[in-house]
Amino acid sequence: MIKIIKNANVYAPHPLGMKDVLIANDKIAKIDDVIEVPNWAEAIDASGKIMTPGFIDGHVHITGGGGEGSFHTRTPELNLTDATMSGVTTVVGVIGTDGTTRTMTNLVAKAKALCEEGITCYALTGNYHVPVRTLTGKVEDDIMLIDVIIGAGEIAIADHRSSQPTVDELAKIGSQARIGGMLSGKKGIVNVHVGGGHDRLQLLESVVEQTNLPIEQFQPTHINRNEALFNHGVSYAKKGGLVDFTTSTIPNTPNDPTIPSSRALKRMMNEGVPVENMTFTSDAQGSLPEFNEKGELVGLQVGKIRSLYEAFVESVKGEGIDLEQALQVVTKNPASILGLKQKGQIQEGLDADLVLLDQETLDIDTVMARGQVMVQHNVAVVKGTFEE
Repeated sequence: MIKIIKNANVYAPHPLGMKDVLIANDKIAKIDDVIEVPNWAEAIDASGKIMTPGFIDGHVHITGGGGEGSFHTRTPELNLTDATMSGVTTVVGVIGTDGTTRTMTNLVAKAKALCEEGITCYALTGNYHVPVRTLTGKVEDDIMLIDVIIGAGEIAIADHRSSQPTVDELAKIGSQARIGGMLSGKKGIVNVHVGGGHDRLQLLESVVEQTNLPIEQFQPTHINRNEALFNHGVSYAKKGGLVDFTTSTIPNTPNDPTIPSSRALKRMMNEGVPVENMTFTSDAQGSLPEFNEKGELVGLQVGKIRSLYEAFVESVKGEGIDLEQALQVVTKNPASILGLKQKGQIQEGLDADLVLLDQETLDIDTVMARGQVMVQHNVAVVKGTFEE
């Protein structure tokens, strides 16, 4: 199927100016100033629209998460339109605290289901805990042999819910993921959940200092959890480390220590941290627990994938960050860090994952995933199997 998108102001995420874009099946076939539309091709008028790559969310609890408040607080699965209506065309599924009722078999099945429904979905092997609960029995085997598994995580550190891993244990996970990735053409990244503990990123720093693993082997997330962790994250990133900001927050919470992702991005840029080292993820469908000083649960909400798009908009409109740089943290950067070679940029030969935004408001108008229009005029035209 041939589609030609006309008169789009293209950010790839770097600005290309006004272009026509030819889509052949699921790929971007041509980008040019003017492409003639044959009468048998579908034309999409993008006048007044900005075209961006489809957003990539590298941390989503696609099978649901939570459970910190007992079984009734297990959160629901991700629906297809939750992602597409938010401009997200690629997600990476993770398991969080609960590695007992949330299983790797279910995670892989859900990832494949989302792919069948129209977007692209990958997964990480494991959960908060060490030893890592894998599908095949080994981290490297999961990454090498299971197509959708691209790394390990989310392994928890600095958190009362973690298994309190040691330097040696975390180093072995990093090594296994790295080897599995090297042997299968994947990045084999390790996603690391960083809690509110006083040790913050010290364990990761010790692994890097005491082993031959590069600092880029690990991607710590929730770095905007509080001021102390953020400041530690600045020094960590200046050493070449990757940092990820969580866009889902608990709204209207008095004295919430979380730094909004857009502000965290702006502050780190002002500190001289390369924008290429930073990403946003939503932590969607994960629980957003509130604990008191004794570690007792006092509240629980659910993360939303929509927050990724909202944080991008706030970065541009609220923090005054250039559109290109704001786009990078939800497109090009995660694609590079996760090793998704067909994603994250508008470029000939890459997957046709595209978003059309209103040029003035940045409202989502159209979302295309692998060449298929999923959202048109802000209406979901493709829905999940059981969505009404």
